[in-house]
Amino acid sequence: MGKYGLTSAAEDFLKAALELERGENRATTNELARRLGVTAPTATAMAKRLDEQGLVARAPYRGVTLTERGRLVALEVLRHHRLLERYLVETLGMPLGEVHAEADRLEHVLSEEVERRIDEALGFPTLDPHGDPIPDRRLRLTDGRAHERTLASLAEGDHATVTRVPDGDADVLRYLSGLELVPGSAVEIVLKAPFDGPVTVRVHGVDHAIARELADAIGVG
Repeated sequence: MGKYGLTSAAEDFLKAALELERGENRATTNELARRLGVTAPTATAMAKRLDEQGLVARAPYRGVTLTERGRLVALEVLRHHRLLERYLVETLGMPLGEVHAEADRLEHVLSEEVERRIDEALGFPTLDPHGDPIPDRRLRLTDGRAHERTLASLAEGDHATVTRVPDGDADVLRYLSGLELVPGSAVEIVLKAPFDGPVTVRVHGVDHAIARELADAIGVG
């Protein structure tokens, strides 16, 4: 059980709903099931229980919407997750591609005192190691992507700095880490193939062709 008396599965459900809402997607049962790796009936049963507890508002065949209380729980779990990711990378030196799964396991058992100490030890960070915003101590979350450009939006010859990489897929993160295409890296667009073909990007003097879809998921500033 987490600090709110909820199971880890329930906290994961609320966090997934929050991330879907922030992505301007509806938190439908099918999408929640896909993200959580469960069946649609399992996701439906969880939605019903959380609706009864006042954490989500459920509309059959339309998915769920977080209530104010449910949103605060989800933000707290998200804060734990992203602080842990930052701590695992900066303090323990874990590879970027491994911290998401580890933070998923630890986020449900992190105490308020340990959370406070981690936050202080890291210097009160505002971003996780992937470049996503960390909810602050009052559980306020900035919309860091509102005016963000992506690697795919740049023109040939443009220079930029990577600010965010997609979170959640360890294989993708290991691939990007191998290319040194991570937050803080300076990049140059060398070539954009027509018809949504690959984008060739220069990182530390080495050229890499990456899929347009992946390039569109990498934030730059």
